[in-house]
Amino acid sequence: MGEGEHGHGHGHGHEWDERYGDEPLWSGRPNEALVREVSGLPVGTVLDVGCGEGGDAIWLARQGWQVTGLDVSGRALERAGRAADAAGVEVEWRHHGLEDLPADAAYDLVSVFYPALLRGDGSIVSTLLGAVAPRGTLLVVHHASVDRAQALERGFDPDDYVGHDDLLAALPGDDWTVEYAAVVERAPVEGPGAHHTADQVLRARRDR
Repeated sequence: MGEGEHGHGHGHGHEWDERYGDEPLWSGRPNEALVREVSGLPVGTVLDVGCGEGGDAIWLARQGWQVTGLDVSGRALERAGRAADAAGVEVEWRHHGLEDLPADAAYDLVSVFYPALLRGDGSIVSTLLGAVAPRGTLLVVHHASVDRAQALERGFDPDDYVGHDDLLAALPGDDWTVEYAAVVERAPVEGPGAHHTADQVLRARRDR
């Protein structure tokens, strides 16, 4: 997923296809929090949840990661595939939501930027945490200070979706170490996502 880009691990693919339209929606640059948080990790397997047009997935592949990019939008994945081909990197693109991830799938890094994961019955959080292999890392970045009233005007209730605090509450102390949880100012970007100036960053390690 590219800079400022919304993840979409949930929802209807055709709605996201419409959002993606005919022109690239995002910058194609990796998210700065991804570059900052991942650069010190040993490379391995990574699941990019809601990978969109592939900006993050392609950057990870260039660093030597074995990348699986997951998205409900086929249109976004077509673009991501073309971008990966142009970059000369290999990524496994998967066209489904997080809830359809195989139960035994486990990755050294699970990266989720600006997710739209419906709370539902709570199982989506278990699925997300379960996708991290022992000694692996979970990196989730939300937009900080979302204006709920503005979101409601656009037909979107942030309270319906898994938030930063939900994940902190779900990380069991014995199995996980929260390595970093903070609001981080973002460098200004132009175009989509420009109005979001701060990220809520959560990085946790699965101990077993």
